[in-house]
Amino acid sequence: MSTKIKKITSFWGKFGRFWAYVLMVAFAFMAIAPVIWLIVNSFKSTIEFQTDMIGFPKMWVPANYVGAWKIGNFGTLFINSIIYTFFAIAIGTILSLMTGFAFSKIKSKSTKILYPILVLGILLTTQTLMVPIFIQVSQLDMLLGRLFQWIGLCKASDFHFFYNSRFGVILVYIGSILPIGIYLSAEYIKAIPNEMIEASRIDGASYNTIFFSVILPMSKPIMITLYLLKIPQIWNEFALINIMVSKTKLQSLPLGIYKFSGTFSTDYGKQFAALIIGLMPMLLFYTLFRKQITTSIGEGAVKG
Repeated sequence: MSTKIKKITSFWGKFGRFWAYVLMVAFAFMAIAPVIWLIVNSFKSTIEFQTDMIGFPKMWVPANYVGAWKIGNFGTLFINSIIYTFFAIAIGTILSLMTGFAFSKIKSKSTKILYPILVLGILLTTQTLMVPIFIQVSQLDMLLGRLFQWIGLCKASDFHFFYNSRFGVILVYIGSILPIGIYLSAEYIKAIPNEMIEASRIDGASYNTIFFSVILPMSKPIMITLYLLKIPQIWNEFALINIMVSKTKLQSLPLGIYKFSGTFSTDYGKQFAALIIGLMPMLLFYTLFRKQITTSIGEGAVKG
């Protein structure tokens, strides 16, 4: 009887694994097929794409990439995207860890009030923030511009400290990182034994010393988790930077790609090439760090 049960169990086990593999292959195909289709069509001319949208190109046109790079001014925009992503992630992560450390390990009456308010930002979407951010940025620039005009330093209309400036874009991106960053950091740092903090305090260490010598080295998993969550988001962000800058030299890669949906919307080869140029950094990112993405998110997960 037990042999029959084992055979039945073995059969259903193999049957289940078979359909699991079928589903995984199907989902993998649905994820990869559009990218392959995009790459293939990025080497076609517009006429060939319109006549054959599925097949391989009869004549490969690598000049689409050269044209897309020049038209989109991707050399400048690529550097801007690196600057925005690097500084926003670096500063946002450190501020999140500092704030999380203060909320989780430094006793204060204001913690119960401030912590929920800051974490509430997780629920706010980009669409709800666009208008308030634009109004605040414009008003701050106008007030500071009038002040500097009154002092005699410049005209109020020429002053841009928040709007049309890299500082303003980075500041907004840091603000978008902080809610989830503070929440993850605070919950992670809570698990660090209080005895370590108390022992350092007894030895005369300040909170700054404790943070940089004890908390920061132990918080590498949560730092990597924040990097993996926020680097793609900041790199691909479109809505906020679209209202923050109007100068081409300050725009990021997604805004350069957006140009091809207007004037060059009928030049499909260059349009697809522009999409591939914007897509490749993130594909490379996930390819190089796929193991870290799996392990670090598991290590940095908040324990209940």
